[in-house]
Amino acid sequence: MLPVAIREARLGVGVATTKAYTHKQGQYLAFIYYYSKIHGCAPSEAELRQYFRVSPPSVHQMILTLEAHGLIERTPGQARSIHLLIAREELPDLI
Repeated sequence: MLPVAIREARLGVGVATTKAYTHKQGQYLAFIYYYSKIHGCAPSEAELRQYFRVSPPSVHQMILTLEAHGLIERTPGQARSIHLLIAREELPDLI
């Protein structure tokens, strides 16, 4: 699947605000945002796994990918330390 920015550019929408994440990455980011807002702390990898119904390695790899792309940051050795580095306005709706 194409990254959101490329799909939007092809459709002629959202060209001014480019997003550097795929649809799936956007869903993880949206879940992290809403979970943190509701619970006052970031979700655990187990909660991400349960919500998205994927394997533990899949969740961990997604977290590493989001971090490598500069979309989130974590504190090494600290549980539930995921912090979004993008504004709410840049996040998609959680489906």
